Amino acid sequence: MARRERVVRMSVEQPLWRALTAYRVLTMIYAVMLGLFGRQGYERPWIAAAFLAVLCLWTLATLPKVANAASCTRRFLAADLTLALTGILLTPLADHQAQSVDHPTLPSIWTAGSVLAYAIKGGWRWAGLASSLVAVANIIERGHPSRDTLHNVLLVWVASIAIGYVVEVARASERTLARALEIEAATRERERLARDIHDSVLQVLAMVQRRGTALGGEAAELGRMAGEQEVALRTLVAGGLTRPSHVSEDESEGAVVRVVEVPDEHDAADVDLRTLLAPRAGSRVTLSDPGSPVLLPAPAARELAAAVGAALDNVRVHAGEGARAWILVEDWGDEVVVTVRDDGPGIPEGRLAQAEGEGRMGVALSIRGRLRDLGGSADLVSVPGQGTEVELKVPRTPRERRGKAGAK
Repeated sequence: MARRERVVRMSVEQPLWRALTAYRVLTMIYAVMLGLFGRQGYERPWIAAAFLAVLCLWTLATLPKVANAASCTRRFLAADLTLALTGILLTPLADHQAQSVDHPTLPSIWTAGSVLAYAIKGGWRWAGLASSLVAVANIIERGHPSRDTLHNVLLVWVASIAIGYVVEVARASERTLARALEIEAATRERERLARDIHDSVLQVLAMVQRRGTALGGEAAELGRMAGEQEVALRTLVAGGLTRPSHVSEDESEGAVVRVVEVPDEHDAADVDLRTLLAPRAGSRVTLSDPGSPVLLPAPAARELAAAVGAALDNVRVHAGEGARAWILVEDWGDEVVVTVRDDGPGIPEGRLAQAEGEGRMGVALSIRGRLRDLGGSADLVSVPGQGTEVELKVPRTPRERRGKAGAK
């Protein structure tokens, strides 16, 4: 039975929206405090009071708008920037001395929040446009470009463009990561299906080909057709069988969601590996195992037993029906080691690489692929004329070691 796993990775730009929300509230409070402490210097304090009241209402009412990229629409950005520009241009009306003395504007540093919203939403180009409009408004408000004015304008312009560029790079990285996760899921699914096909369909087709050729007549033609289908299926398994994972982007949450089908590893307790390997023993296969249970999680035990089965299939196919094989099971606490040895003719040097290039993936997928998925390894040693030995190692996780220790 399989379960659907939902892996959610938060967007790297989402923390920027949270920071922008806090920045707007804090700078709103700062602008109000400046207005309160400097109200005696205003020639028309009612203008300043009216604008700051509107600023407070707008900031608090639009906090959900700056919560994520989806809710921060272009219409909101335009209205927000318009409010900031209006506050800058209203400053001389509230205080005539603002043009001769470097007094802060009515919105003060709250204006930078509008520009940063452009940067996070649209990147550095949007940030450059918004900061340029703010720069023009500040120069008009001052009447002449003073050194402090140019300094503040340049600071906002550079900072907003830099943040916009970082956001664009982050989004590109997220798309690359999502694509990598999709490729990884497709590759693992292909290898899993390839192992299953190798352990069943391909073995049957190979047996039909051999037996049909040996019998001759109409059976030989059936064997030839089975051989053709085996070659075609091996080619499909080696490079053409893919099943992409489901990757989607949720703008409202700023997240990349990856949904894949994975085996449910919690539907069974630990099993004794010896019980899975016992059916492999026979007149020509000798099984040597410890006297105590060799416990592994059910999925790991099944995969390890399947890898042993694939190794024995290779013995039968390549060493002949009369070859003998020995299975040795060792439990070292931190890992389980299973060794499969035969007395066949061995594997000529370079034959494994050649077989993998031809699409014969028995060792690469049915054995090494299974062990790699378990975090283990498969080492093969073969000397021509002296047989072949395959050593399979599966590590135990700390949780599994604790469970084993408790069982004792």
